[in-house]
Amino acid sequence: MNATQPLTHSVGIILAAGHGSRMRSRIPKPLHTAAGKELIRYPVDLLTKCGIKNIVVVASPSNLASLTAVVGDTVQYVVQPTADGTADAVSWGLSALDYAPELVMVMAADTPLVRAKSLRLLIDEHTSVPNRRMTILTATDVFAPDLGRIERVAPGDPSAVGPVAAIVEARDRGDDSASFEPAEVNTGVYCFDGPWLSRNLGSIPRAPSGELYLTALTKLAAQAGDEVVAAPFAWADEAMGVNDRQQLSAVSTVLQDRINSHWMLEGVTIIDPATTYIDADVTIGMDTVIRPNTMLSGQTIIGEECEIGPNSVIHDSVVGERCSVVASTVEESSIHADVSIGPYSHLRPQSVIERGVHLGNYVEVKNSRIGSSSAAGHFSYLGDADIGPGVNIGAGAITCNYDGVSKHRTTVEAGSFIGCDTMLIAPVTVGARALTGAGSVVTKDVPPAGRVAGVPARLLAPPDEE
Repeated sequence: MNATQPLTHSVGIILAAGHGSRMRSRIPKPLHTAAGKELIRYPVDLLTKCGIKNIVVVASPSNLASLTAVVGDTVQYVVQPTADGTADAVSWGLSALDYAPELVMVMAADTPLVRAKSLRLLIDEHTSVPNRRMTILTATDVFAPDLGRIERVAPGDPSAVGPVAAIVEARDRGDDSASFEPAEVNTGVYCFDGPWLSRNLGSIPRAPSGELYLTALTKLAAQAGDEVVAAPFAWADEAMGVNDRQQLSAVSTVLQDRINSHWMLEGVTIIDPATTYIDADVTIGMDTVIRPNTMLSGQTIIGEECEIGPNSVIHDSVVGERCSVVASTVEESSIHADVSIGPYSHLRPQSVIERGVHLGNYVEVKNSRIGSSSAAGHFSYLGDADIGPGVNIGAGAITCNYDGVSKHRTTVEAGSFIGCDTMLIAPVTVGARALTGAGSVVTKDVPPAGRVAGVPARLLAPPDEE
């Protein structure tokens, strides 16, 4: 199947209305994050990647608004008024459509480990046989006593695999010792013939728990002689879901291992994968080295031939080629090529660091642009500032940008030299090629090529007039 080609007359239904009470959280379970990405976004992105053009998210009355805020208008939404089981949720999902789908994909919002390859194989298997009613993505030899198990009819030929008879949910198996042995398990991902699904949802009996299980369709189909196939295409980890914080941690660990492995195969060196945390939406260029205790989060983009870490945190930022960020934090900022930062520096949001800049020890930058080839080597604060190219910022220099009521900007033009411990009292401009003496408190604009010193800083005579 071509993943970029939409499946016509199809729909993907994502079940996201469960209460998630075991999470013990005010945050709806589908909005908890794994590898920096909300759980609900994993099935949405996966179905889209596999060619499912129309997606319906089944929400609860309490989580509809928060789901909409995260996923946006890329999907349809429908509310399941009461938590009456997965079959009821799918019924509500179908009710949101103004057409009769030929193929219906169903996934849960809390199973982020399903791979695109497995889903494509499932769709291909389902569509390869005319009139196939139901195809279930399964994983074999899985030790998972809390998952539904596939029951098959014993075949006449011992070497054959019997047809599917039912899916038995964990809560309905009691204390059966076989429940704690490896088995073929249900991943919660299904392909249905759309018309058949619509006809049979109303025939599902209530389980002992009182809910309407979607999995009950397997037994109904088998009894009616309709073809149901359990397709064991999934790896064992794809069956892992999230019901509590421990499972969320376990899923996150698997995702992080996949992400790190992917980037290493793409030509990124990760010195210690166990202490490297890279979010799902991060991009990293070839020949970059990631050193231990580093976190790359959000929509971060790292260019080629960079050295990041150790002990660095970069969030929602762009880092150009051949940059070094050592033991520093970068937030929502843009760093051009050939920049060196750290150790122990902090770039706060809306900072732009142009090509060839050096920011050394304990430099904090906030909402500022630092011009190309400028340098701030030690212990500086540059907030709400526009620093031109080729500027040298001496140790201890700061922009005093806040007067207690408003923030003001500081401008330092090209080629200027800001002496150690200079305080620039904004709003103020230091002209091109100007110089401030050590310890100056600059309260007035400095003209181009001017020299100032003192508290407050005063304009000094040119050298040939002294």
